[in-house]
Amino acid sequence: MGEKFMNGMLTVAGKIGSNRILSCIRDAFTDLMPIIIAGSFCTLFANVICNTTAGYMSVANIPGMSWLGTLQPLFTAANYGTMNMMAVGIVILLSLKVAQSYGNEDTVVMIVGLSSFVSLCTTSASTTAADGSAVTISNVLSKDYTSAQGLFVAMIVAICAATLYVKLIQSGKLRISMPDSVPPNIARSFEVLFPATLTVLIISAVGWAFNLIVGMTLFNAITAFIQAPLKNILTGLPGFMLLMFCTVLLWWFGIHGTQTLKAIYEPVMLAAFAENEAAYAAGTTAPNIICTPFMSCFGTVTGAGITGGLLIAILLFSKRDDYKAIAKLAIPCGIFNINEPVTFGLPIVMNPILGIPFMLSPVVSVAVGYFLTKVGFCAPMVVNAPWTTPPGLMAFLASGGNIGAAISQIIVIGVAFVIYTPFVLISNKQVEA
Repeated sequence: MGEKFMNGMLTVAGKIGSNRILSCIRDAFTDLMPIIIAGSFCTLFANVICNTTAGYMSVANIPGMSWLGTLQPLFTAANYGTMNMMAVGIVILLSLKVAQSYGNEDTVVMIVGLSSFVSLCTTSASTTAADGSAVTISNVLSKDYTSAQGLFVAMIVAICAATLYVKLIQSGKLRISMPDSVPPNIARSFEVLFPATLTVLIISAVGWAFNLIVGMTLFNAITAFIQAPLKNILTGLPGFMLLMFCTVLLWWFGIHGTQTLKAIYEPVMLAAFAENEAAYAAGTTAPNIICTPFMSCFGTVTGAGITGGLLIAILLFSKRDDYKAIAKLAIPCGIFNINEPVTFGLPIVMNPILGIPFMLSPVVSVAVGYFLTKVGFCAPMVVNAPWTTPPGLMAFLASGGNIGAAISQIIVIGVAFVIYTPFVLISNKQVEA
């Protein structure tokens, strides 16, 4: 029975990891991450360093430092160009990744994907004038489409547009052949002319027909019936705890669970984080507890399985020289949330004794982090600090400078230590290999 379960898990994980679309989504979000982190820190600088609002905790409100307020527009503009263009970045990167997965290297596919995406967006906005009359502004693109709110539509359009473009190219039926005297780059432009044009027209036609038949834009339908339900599940505590369990279960089998499932949870977590970041920039309460930096702070701190707690338990209670030697070598990596040395060195992989606390620790830790945030001891996460930031400092930065968040992150490592300790004591009775 156990062997069948193990083989089944390996098969499922292998299919997820090798799936063309999921791999492309994962790689696209990985490529976008530096921009997201940059935009996130721009928000932090704009509010913690440059905010001159009376009563606001900011460096600019320290006597003699008000000149920092002049820099706020710089960080605000940079933040808008990154965080509010997240969907644009994904549709460009994912279109390229999907095309490359089919062996197509045409960079024009990125523009084809972006054009297709924009064709589904409403390019007008309504507002109220000073006299109370309704005014419609034409030829504008709301950030509701280009920010994290548009991520799911961007992903779906990028996948469909890139796949359709490549299939039309591969058919060879729409190719315009130019004489050999024409430069290669110009000749290629004509070769892809009809596939590119037809792709954009087809995507646009689908959006037009859907709106005509249903009376609702395709963009709004995807957001309401796909993105919103997924967000409710994965940003709710039970769904998130199940997600954490699945990631460490894969790790126990020797599979990088965080990366394997990233394509499934990352769009939802980033969308929730973007809402928090926008609220923080506006000076309002962050709406989501669970988001990308929450996962980093309370689900994978010191590495998947919260193995920092295991290292402490080994150093304090283990009588096994092999465990202690590996733990000492793993400490520098653990400080920066890298735990492969301990995961594969002890090993935790396929180890029935250490596997139990390894799977239990992150599930309990995220519940503790959720509770501490819910009661107000820990501030919500509003900055996407790099995942390699050391514990304590990571939560402090991610929460916008909240001491309670830093303490909360140390607490969850302590919780993991308590969970691991009995199993370290049990392992003392094992015969060393």
